[in-house]
Amino acid sequence: MFALWTKFTSWIQEEKGASMVEYALLVVLIAIVALVAVQLAGEEVSNTFSEIGSGLS
Repeated sequence: MFALWTKFTSWIQEEKGASMVEYALLVVLIAIVALVAVQLAGEEVSNTFSEIGSGLS
């Protein structure tokens, strides 16, 4: 049982585990920023294309 506890605590303290969590948090943050940007820019782009389409007809 002590060996299992030792392995578990050493796994938690590894640098790889911490860096993986940091990378995962960065990916989530980038995804959130990208979704917000697409939503904000999407409406403006849609309106611009609608104006261009109306001007061509």
